[in-house]
Amino acid sequence: MKLLRSLLLATVALGWPVVALAQTTPPAQPPAQPPSNPPATQPQTGTAEATQDEETDDEDEVATITVTADRTAPRTSIDSVSYSLADDLQATSGSLADALRNIPSVDVDPNGNVSLRGDSNVTILIDGRPSALMSGPGRAQVILQTPADQYARIEIMTNPSAAYRPDGSGGIINLVSRPNAVRPEETHSGSVRANIGTEGRYNLGASGAITRGDLVLTGDFGLRHDNQNFSTRRERQRYDVGSGTWLDSVYQQEVEAPSDGTFVRLAAEYRVNVQVQVTGELRHNAFESDGSGTATFEENDALGAPAIAYERVGQGGFSGEFGGATARVLRQIGEGHDWTTEVRYDTSSFENRQEGQTLYTLPALPGFYEVVDNDNGTDTWNVSTVYNRPMGEDRKLRLGYEAELTQLDLSNVVLRGATSATAIVDPTSTNDFEADQAVHAWYGTYERPFGESFAAQFGLRLEYATRDLNQITQGITASNDYFRVYPTMHVEYSLSETQTVRASYSRRVQRPQPEQLNPFVAYVDIDDRSSGNPDLLPQVTDSFELTWLNRSNRQFYQATLYYRDTTDAFTSVATDLGGGVLLTRPENAGSSRSVGLELVANGRLLPTLRYNVSLNAYHQQIDASNLGFGSQVDGTTLSGRGSLNWQPTEQDFFQLGTFWRGGSIYAQGRREGSGMVNFGYRRKLTESLSLSFTMRDVLNTMQNVSYYETPTLRDRSESVFGGRSAFIGLTWTFGNPQGRPQQQQFDFSTGPGPQ
Repeated sequence: MKLLRSLLLATVALGWPVVALAQTTPPAQPPAQPPSNPPATQPQTGTAEATQDEETDDEDEVATITVTADRTAPRTSIDSVSYSLADDLQATSGSLADALRNIPSVDVDPNGNVSLRGDSNVTILIDGRPSALMSGPGRAQVILQTPADQYARIEIMTNPSAAYRPDGSGGIINLVSRPNAVRPEETHSGSVRANIGTEGRYNLGASGAITRGDLVLTGDFGLRHDNQNFSTRRERQRYDVGSGTWLDSVYQQEVEAPSDGTFVRLAAEYRVNVQVQVTGELRHNAFESDGSGTATFEENDALGAPAIAYERVGQGGFSGEFGGATARVLRQIGEGHDWTTEVRYDTSSFENRQEGQTLYTLPALPGFYEVVDNDNGTDTWNVSTVYNRPMGEDRKLRLGYEAELTQLDLSNVVLRGATSATAIVDPTSTNDFEADQAVHAWYGTYERPFGESFAAQFGLRLEYATRDLNQITQGITASNDYFRVYPTMHVEYSLSETQTVRASYSRRVQRPQPEQLNPFVAYVDIDDRSSGNPDLLPQVTDSFELTWLNRSNRQFYQATLYYRDTTDAFTSVATDLGGGVLLTRPENAGSSRSVGLELVANGRLLPTLRYNVSLNAYHQQIDASNLGFGSQVDGTTLSGRGSLNWQPTEQDFFQLGTFWRGGSIYAQGRREGSGMVNFGYRRKLTESLSLSFTMRDVLNTMQNVSYYETPTLRDRSESVFGGRSAFIGLTWTFGNPQGRPQQQQFDFSTGPGPQ
């Protein structure tokens, strides 16, 4: 019934821009040619336009001063900063995680979890659109597996306007795909990439485009083979009430997990006439990792003597398939005046399967064979329509509607027996769960100048959300709906021709993922359980920022002071179930606040030597007294990254990069910091052929160390990743190496920002 209601709401909402369109007067004379960059279906803000040619420098004349814009320099708009991957050599052979780690504000832990300025609740878009690939429980693995060379730029929006969905209290990361088409006078272009690495690693990629009159066909293909080897050591102490002492235990695991991934995308753009353009796209991603490992466990009694010991030998891994299709119609009414409607469908399936034999040495208990199989399937429909209209005197109005309907199926199956042949389903650890969610959003933004130096953008987003939950195994159903308002405001003041001050405010929300609401206590391993929380509330964040920017003489400086106030903040709570078994469950903490300062600098030390450096320091407070925790937890985190790019000749390019991910706090513990050093070299052999060499994690320092502490439990976990790897590769381009300028909805920060 709610799904039908959602479809009716979507149908009605799609009609309102037609009324607005009917009330407008089309231009007396349509443009002779459609623009090379059709107006965006997502916000494009800023005070100027800039070319999107990724391979050449351009010059923009502002007033009487000529400014040369470097293709690798950050691009800024009133609500975003976009960073180029053109000279990131790690992106030529590494994963998306490697590329993100070189971007200011972004942290990626060794498991693939992404955070923005310390907040792990981040929305990741691909070309400005939501994607099943970058949502759900498999996102971290996807980030570790996806080749970075699919993308040309990474855009960061920590305070997006109301034209973007407010999901993700930390903000939005937009992955901008690599341009891939031809110049009007050419019929084809493309590139082929191949890299071979240590320990059998390799990745291949190809991109191409064909033009036939008003039809442009583009395609991408990628293949990647990697190794996800790691070791884990967990030292745990639990308080034994009977003896009044702490019992020590140690768990160690070694895993070798080769992985494979493929990526295919096909798209077509057709200009029906000078005012109408239609676009269609098909995409498919597949990932698979199948490895083996051993684990040992030993726990002492109250006297310090071994009491429990076992060994586990097993295999398993994950696999995922992600597919989708998009259809889009752009109607150009006049300059900056357009209407775009898009329908998008995404489907995904993700499986994580682990199995193995457990043998006890203490006490003399019979061993058992165990299979843990977790399946996740999602289908999502997204419908959006956006109307843009210039209002004169540099004033811009944007109105939009978006509906997203999501259906989720979760299946957790545990089999257990003396051997693999006799293993049967354990009904106490097996469950099925379903969730349907619909979100309808109406939004508007209005941008206008106030004099020559001051400009502002005001936004308001209205959302109505419904959710139906069905815990099939336990026969528990629940439904809820709510209406929320999300305002945004951005202001910009030009101090001079090179300096700008910006201030912004946005209200954002982090809705619980459906799997976080499943109340069933799921089996993880002998010592760990997990469950969702059906009473988990959305966390709401009010975000404030004040930014100073200076861009002059090919130098870019940015300083941002930010403050976040979050209510009903998500936190993972560990509970001792007894016997050394730990239950992890999400809860709403009372509040979380953070205040920080981020500094970014990008420029040249010498004509042939370029630097990129950023530093982020913030202080966080977590108040979880509503959960029975005794006192407020607070801590300070310092993170940074830097790189040096040296080009001694036109043919040679060297890069040295490093980053440090500072430690952070939890409601019940903390995480230590870690980092790595990377190196790269590229040699231009001919105009169309180049050779590259890259080394990742040169010092082999990437690791993850975390602590949890409760009145009855102390836990220290250390994971070390075999991250050091080296690649050598070739890239061959043909046709037009620059590629076709992308539509603006694919890169929202084309404006040069402060000059």
